[in-house]
Amino acid sequence: METTGPGLLLLLHLHLVVCVSLPAPSNVSISSFNMEHTLRFRPGLGTPPNTCFTVQTLLRLRKKTWRPVAACLKLAAGHTCDLTRAFKDPLNHYQARVQAFTPTQTSNWTSSGPFRPLSDTVLGPPDVSVSGCGNCLLLQLRAPPASRLQPLTLWYRRVVLHVRRSRDGVQFNLSQPYQEENTISYLQSGVEYCVSVSVTTLFNSNCVSSEPRCAFTSPPRSRSSLHVVFSLLGAFCLLAFLLIGLGVCAGWLSITLRRRPLQRALSYVLLQCRNHGSAPIVVSDEISALQQHPEGSADCLLHPEGSADCLLTAC
Repeated sequence: METTGPGLLLLLHLHLVVCVSLPAPSNVSISSFNMEHTLRFRPGLGTPPNTCFTVQTLLRLRKKTWRPVAACLKLAAGHTCDLTRAFKDPLNHYQARVQAFTPTQTSNWTSSGPFRPLSDTVLGPPDVSVSGCGNCLLLQLRAPPASRLQPLTLWYRRVVLHVRRSRDGVQFNLSQPYQEENTISYLQSGVEYCVSVSVTTLFNSNCVSSEPRCAFTSPPRSRSSLHVVFSLLGAFCLLAFLLIGLGVCAGWLSITLRRRPLQRALSYVLLQCRNHGSAPIVVSDEISALQQHPEGSADCLLHPEGSADCLLTAC
């Protein structure tokens, strides 16, 4: 009994150690997009279903003191941990670690690699709108929604414009300081171009280009528009001819109306000659003086001003 007692205690101790220890988490990594940092991990092989996980972070440039992340003290398997507020300084180096635990057991810690927010984040593209301006394109850039800590434009250094001509695929790149309004000049008028945009920073080369946005430098001429122009021109010419015709008709009608009193006077004289003494016919006030002359005579009508207009008859 004395020889077997210590051996049994040792076996019991080893059994308790094996039971208390949980599988450590695996694949602990930190990903970042537009300065939003996320920690991901996987439970170790054989981890019980009711296991929880806790996260701690370390600022590597200071003394090695691990600090718990308040929002990630009790995570379930498959959940992620948001480290954006924990990594406040974009220029410092950080590290994170994860541990599995149950009410009676814990696992060893599994650490991530070192992480530097500004250089390790991936910068997404700004929103792009493109419009034509004759022989150029006008680009309006709008940065993605601001980070919870600092606006992204604070870190933007340059913008790279990738330009491609749709007609034949010819393309070129332009790099210029970041600004919200950009102009691409010296392009062909009436031609479609597609533009994608990416940004760079002084400490980061991880950038993603935007989807291409296409626009014509100026509206292309279409056959339908030419048909409209010719139709309007034809209608204008037809209207002009109608106006000219109306003018000619109005002039002719005016001349005709002016000659009618004289014609009526001559007609009256002829009628008087034919009637030979019949009662005079009153045509108008202008020829009432004709009724006072003998029938069959050819006399002159004297106007008050002294002028004489003779009406010659064939009587």
